[in-house]
Amino acid sequence: MRLGSREVFSSSNSSSIFSKFLFTSGWRCLSSGAVSPGGEVLRFASFTHGSVPGYGLVEGDTILRLDAMPGAPVDLKSYLADRFPGLTPCKRNLPVLPLADVELLPPIPNPGKIFCVATNFHEAGKEAPTFPLLFTRHAEAQVGHGQEILKPAASDRLDFEGELAVVIGRRAHRVAAADAMRHVAGYACFNEGSVRDWQKHSTQFTPGKNFYRSGGFGPWMVCTQEIPDPTVLALETRVNGVTKQAISMGRMIFDIPWLISYITTFAPLDPGDVIVAGTPSGFGSTRNPPEFLFPGDEVEVEIPGIGTLRNRVAAPGDARL
Repeated sequence: MRLGSREVFSSSNSSSIFSKFLFTSGWRCLSSGAVSPGGEVLRFASFTHGSVPGYGLVEGDTILRLDAMPGAPVDLKSYLADRFPGLTPCKRNLPVLPLADVELLPPIPNPGKIFCVATNFHEAGKEAPTFPLLFTRHAEAQVGHGQEILKPAASDRLDFEGELAVVIGRRAHRVAAADAMRHVAGYACFNEGSVRDWQKHSTQFTPGKNFYRSGGFGPWMVCTQEIPDPTVLALETRVNGVTKQAISMGRMIFDIPWLISYITTFAPLDPGDVIVAGTPSGFGSTRNPPEFLFPGDEVEVEIPGIGTLRNRVAAPGDARL
């Protein structure tokens, strides 16, 4: 099967899953009302300009500095807490920076909580669990778009996992699934870099999922008003230009409203918190032979309607920190 002009080398069931999806080099409308080609999309990003952190609204190849507004909240997480659901800013007189002049950070550099889901797609030969396997990541385990992922010196088993990240906009506690989407601010791409041998030291995933700067998050957050139905989204993960994972979000076992309701039963979710919704088969450790990441490799996670998260892998001593 081909997606656009690229040959797919993925799990055996990717072809049937993706027969109705076509990736192109640009963004496209995935369903009525999702993304208007050529239209203005609300994309919020965090960045540094020089050594100064900021956040803003991405428009084309520029970024409008929302942090320069009079009385602006200190960061994008605080902006969500202060403004959600009315996130559309007044753009009059905002300073404009070329996007090429900033270094993108994770859209939310300082989330209070990151919940990740394992085994969350209906795929051939996989039994659906009754409840999700959940674990957490820490904020320092992620880098932004274009920043370098670090291959840890302690392991040669750094793996990739392309996923959809869900960003919370309003505090949620004991929320019913029917009301859950009212609490979602937007979506981003996520590469849940995993150090497999450390992940398997015990039944708890924490060590292998939290190596410093081992994953990617970005390139920005696209608001829910641009993507009213996330199940129409499709995900593709590429390593060095070769497709390794491909799935429709419509195949999730535990969809986003269900996950929010389940998680908020035991833990409140606050603005800027993140749910990473799971990865399909095709990641490196499931391949024969296994395919792990090494310095010089490049990982891309693409979700049309959101964008493409791209990160190169570096050794800790070679990275530009």
